[in-house]
Amino acid sequence: MDVVIALLVAALVLSLIAVGVLVSRSRRHAEPQVVVEAGAVGHLEARMEELARELQESVRRAEEETQRSRFLNQIGTTVDLDSVLETTLDAALALPQVDAALVRLDGGGADKPIAGSRGFGSEAPDATSFFGQAGGWGARAVELSYRYPEPTEGAIRAALGVPLVDRSGGVGWLGIFSREPQARFGDDDLRRAEELAERVAPALENARRFQEARQQADLDALTGLHNRRYFHETLAREVARAHRYSRGLALVIVDIDDFKGVNDRIGHLAGDGALAETAERVREAVRESDIPCRIGGDELGLILPESRLADAQRLAARIEQAVVARPIARAGHLRVSVGFAELQPNDDSTSLFERADQSLYAAKQMRKSGGGLAAAE
Repeated sequence: MDVVIALLVAALVLSLIAVGVLVSRSRRHAEPQVVVEAGAVGHLEARMEELARELQESVRRAEEETQRSRFLNQIGTTVDLDSVLETTLDAALALPQVDAALVRLDGGGADKPIAGSRGFGSEAPDATSFFGQAGGWGARAVELSYRYPEPTEGAIRAALGVPLVDRSGGVGWLGIFSREPQARFGDDDLRRAEELAERVAPALENARRFQEARQQADLDALTGLHNRRYFHETLAREVARAHRYSRGLALVIVDIDDFKGVNDRIGHLAGDGALAETAERVREAVRESDIPCRIGGDELGLILPESRLADAQRLAARIEQAVVARPIARAGHLRVSVGFAELQPNDDSTSLFERADQSLYAAKQMRKSGGGLAAAE
């Protein structure tokens, strides 16, 4: 690309020199000759304009290629799935005519594909509506249908889907979209999209597998909840986020009453089963946005983003009700104590946890004395 630009610049310079020579000669010769050479000058000027346009187009293409190369080089520097998805979308948007892009990772036929999109505004499309179910199309590019009943300004006019394929086979799809009035993706667009898909597919699949492995490493084998390490990492991150954006955050800690006595009575193996069943009831009681974790022994911690003390208190009541609602196998009827706290302006993750833990201790003491829930303000 740099060689082409250099040649075009050289041709433009030579043309300018030629025009200058002709203009100089025209001033020294007779009138008929001036007319002839004036025509030649006009022809050269038109050629110069054409060369200038070609040079401008070459520069534009070189800039686009440089930008795409930068995005692709970034993809290989991380295994963070969110980062790889974002960089892939950036690279797709750098393609000619492309105004929006969509990526779907099927994860070897996962029930819930991973998807990312850019350029659709607030109404991000459903990836399944474009690409169908996982593995449904084979491995050939498809012209997608994305039409409005009555085309409006800014409507999508053309769409193209290409498969993401690595050594193991198809791993997902890349869709590119254009809003240009007469847009139509041709062979060159297909080639660029396929080249991009070929480059990013291995990186996307590696990042997906890394995320999957990390998620497995973050899970507690007995309860299926997130483990202690994940709890403290996530709590620190959510505390920082809540402070940064002035959002609410609450923390709930749950402990099974006299669980040592349960183990002594039915044995540790049956006790593990009782703990797993209790954790499952807690999981059923939380909201989708809440983050339940096992933080040690029979103690569970629940991080509640975008929540206040009242939200934590309502969740605590639901958990208590869910646990005592019916007996748990050989353990019979169990009860839990619950402590909770709301993030304060001067809190860090440690102080928030300590206040929730103090609330749990107070709840246990009140339980022994026949009282109810205790909260850390």
